[in-house]
Amino acid sequence: MSREVVSTELAPKAIGPYEQGIKFNGFLFTSGQIALDPATGKMIEGDVSAQTRQVLENLKAVLEAGASSLDRVVKATVYLTDLSSFAQMNEVYAEYLGKVKPARSTVGVATLPRGAIVEIDLVATTL
Repeated sequence: MSREVVSTELAPKAIGPYEQGIKFNGFLFTSGQIALDPATGKMIEGDVSAQTRQVLENLKAVLEAGASSLDRVVKATVYLTDLSSFAQMNEVYAEYLGKVKPARSTVGVATLPRGAIVEIDLVATTL
């Protein structure tokens, strides 16, 4: 069993002591992504729909860098600072993961890094 770091310039650089993703034993575990623009490292402007779209684009880039894809996602965890925005987040989420329908948890949290309103992390297969 080998542990492999996954990193790409197409997703924001880690803002702490962690990696964008780790491949281990046929799985790719992504770190949580917020709506940072990978080119600038700054939060994008917009509502939960816009932020969710950016988050999922960032995650898609990490998955692809790790020889996986959104089609291989088996588990998702969503963190929202306002659970009343669940429907808007869910609409965008369904565009990206609606066909796959991975297991998912959605958690309401008080705050997220850099003032984000949504954060998502994924687990996908690499086989």
